[in-house]
Amino acid sequence: MSERKSFLLRVDRELLDAVQRWANDDLRSLNGQIEYLLRDSLKRARRHPKHTPPASPAEATAAHESEPEE
Repeated sequence: MSERKSFLLRVDRELLDAVQRWANDDLRSLNGQIEYLLRDSLKRARRHPKHTPPASPAEATAAHESEPEE
């Protein structure tokens, strides 16, 4: 598993509350939701690190199913 690093993030209260509600809807922790959003954003921008683990088990399954067979 990759090393995890802590850091302080200052964010607008309304934005944080909205992300917390979304995390609750998706049954994730706030930290898990923020990681999911960051990974998804990197993936969409095609800047996703090659060996970053998926944010959820569903993503792991989807990623495995979409890989070409050799």
